[in-house]
Amino acid sequence: MTEKAWAGRLPPVKSKADLVHESLRAAIAEGKLRPGAKVNMDELARDYGVSKIPVREAVKRLESEGLLVSRVHAGVSVAEVDLTEMRGVFLAREAIEGLIAGLVAERADDAVIAELEEVQKAMREALDEGDVDRLPGLNTSFHRALASATGYRILDELTDQLLMTIRRYRLVAPADPMNWRAVVGEHDTIIAALRAGDASAASEAARAHTVSQARHEVAD
Repeated sequence: MTEKAWAGRLPPVKSKADLVHESLRAAIAEGKLRPGAKVNMDELARDYGVSKIPVREAVKRLESEGLLVSRVHAGVSVAEVDLTEMRGVFLAREAIEGLIAGLVAERADDAVIAELEEVQKAMREALDEGDVDRLPGLNTSFHRALASATGYRILDELTDQLLMTIRRYRLVAPADPMNWRAVVGEHDTIIAALRAGDASAASEAARAHTVSQARHEVAD
């Protein structure tokens, strides 16, 4: 076997910068680093036990993703999320979620439906137990599973980016806990259209879901 063929079989090796990037990104997504929080690169280097070079590389990547901002004389901080940006996020989601659901309806198999229903079951259990903190992560799992089922990496990445922005916004403007039951019901409508293989109905259900949630999150 050639060297190139062997290389194709080996798992990718993550650099120190990759590991720092993943850790910081998770901290931002989970609210451990909240919008506006200062990021001290010297402290990060000490905490991770690495030099400043991989930390700087990770910070640059997070800046390009819009998660960190660097200002002269102010240093690096976690990017804020304002209402105007959120309206743009929901407009983008309406188009992308409709596209995703339509594509999945054309190719969804039993495994995809089962995965979505498993997430729905977990969301209902969390609601019944009053465990609201679990719901954002489960909701993210539902939409990521849909995006992944399209088979298009770009739709995976766009979905991840938009959901990340929404999760960060909810750290400073929490969603109404009572609205989560509506979310689960809207997910059910999407699944029903997917099960029927109706691309038009699935697309419309996904768009309606996004519009409904925009009214709760970013209404004037």
